[in-house]
Amino acid sequence: MVTENTDIAKMLDEQRANFLITVRGITDEQARTRTTASELTLGGLLHHVISNERHWMKVIADLDETAEFDMASAGGEYVMAEDETVAGLVAEWEEVARSTTDALATLDLNLSVPVPTAPWAPERIWQTARFTVLHILREISQHAGHADIIREELDGANTTQTWASEAGMSF
Repeated sequence: MVTENTDIAKMLDEQRANFLITVRGITDEQARTRTTASELTLGGLLHHVISNERHWMKVIADLDETAEFDMASAGGEYVMAEDETVAGLVAEWEEVARSTTDALATLDLNLSVPVPTAPWAPERIWQTARFTVLHILREISQHAGHADIIREELDGANTTQTWASEAGMSF
């Protein structure tokens, strides 16, 4: 039976697959390479989307009314650490994705979730689990676009051409 939860899980899977095209076949060195004026790299974006998904699903699971954003982790959020590899990060994301999909199977999307306070949001707010999961989806989608530009600058590859090629179409 198709439900809102299964639709969201499917869309998350599709957006993860779209993002992962941008890191397919690159080396760890390429993943750390800046190709635009931005500080963003493919490895850094991959690190971020994994961290973001894990963080927000934990926020939903914990329902911690005293949670505060961990400012110490913010500095390395968009950085692929020296001990990380593309393969390792992809495997980590697969694990995080499975956990998210499992949680979505029974998640009440109307559940009220306390959002961790932060310097930019010092007052506690509450949002639905739906809004929180859709935030994860938005992050993956937004950063897939950034990653596509970075990859195209890196070696000319892009997601649209890859999807077309895999479908047997020339672009």
